[in-house]
Amino acid sequence: MEKQCRDKLPIISEFPKKIVLGVYYVLALVLMMIIVFHYNPLADQHTEFLKKMCACILLGLSAALMTFWYDKLMVLPVELYNSRKLIWRLSVNDFKKRYAGSYMGVVWALVQPVVTVLMYWFVFDRIFQTRSQMVAGGVEVPYVLFLTTGLVPWFFFNEALMNGTTSLLEYNYLVKKVLFKISILPLIKIIAALFIHVFFAGVMLIVACMYGYTPTIYTVQLLYYAICEFVLVLSICYTTCAVVVFFRDLTQILAIALQVGQWATPILWDINMLPDRLKWIIKLNPMTYVVNGYRSSVYGNEWFFEHFYSSTYFWIFVVVVFCIGSLIFKRSKSHFADVL
Repeated sequence: MEKQCRDKLPIISEFPKKIVLGVYYVLALVLMMIIVFHYNPLADQHTEFLKKMCACILLGLSAALMTFWYDKLMVLPVELYNSRKLIWRLSVNDFKKRYAGSYMGVVWALVQPVVTVLMYWFVFDRIFQTRSQMVAGGVEVPYVLFLTTGLVPWFFFNEALMNGTTSLLEYNYLVKKVLFKISILPLIKIIAALFIHVFFAGVMLIVACMYGYTPTIYTVQLLYYAICEFVLVLSICYTTCAVVVFFRDLTQILAIALQVGQWATPILWDINMLPDRLKWIIKLNPMTYVVNGYRSSVYGNEWFFEHFYSSTYFWIFVVVVFCIGSLIFKRSKSHFADVL
């Protein structure tokens, strides 16, 4: 295994710093101007002002991080790009390893999503007869579909975050190898979780078709929102996987936080049930953007760019979290082998 990894690890090349920073500054400036001058007469102006202020602060923070810590921040993206073939191969092996030794193998990974959907269908549609759920714009959809479109992204987030957090602990024998790029380990676990998520998303679309919501042009947005969630959980994992090496209790804290987060995210309930003055608090949760995006893609008939501030806030949040995670991971990496 060690020899194979050494053969596959390419030499990391540098990106042209001036070009990257120049493009980033231009994009940040253009985005900030759009945010400041964007005007929605139908929205609450106080809430709009808070959104603009938060977006501009996050943009400024991300620009400052890129300026002062460019060399440190770019190490991680370059390592991941150059190791892409190795990442894919190890991700497939990690996924297969979970079910090694069982007669049905990877079939068990596909059974769980089907059983989960059938359980919710039986409980809410047959026993409690919760037939519908009011969503944005007064549209009424079956509650089972409403629930499934919320659970699909959340299950992926839950599994990917927990597995990514413990990736260094699980692959501690690779962490101690001098030539192995340990930055790819969280990504391996997240991609392995993505395999199940793809199948679960397929089950979700089948459920939607059963209730008469056939795929439309808006369904292609599922790819966009899946990328959003993938980058979000990867950004968080670079912080959590580094911290958990020194503070093992973090896994228990994360498990509790995810339980609370499931209720703080509009998965089992609709965000429009809240008064307008409280909605912006829930929207600060980045998973709210992803969950609502999945629903918009399946039955909402809304494009992601129609939610301008939510999309802007989400990506600025992700960039800031990724920058912070990269710095923490880079600074802690030299001590991992000693602790593990």
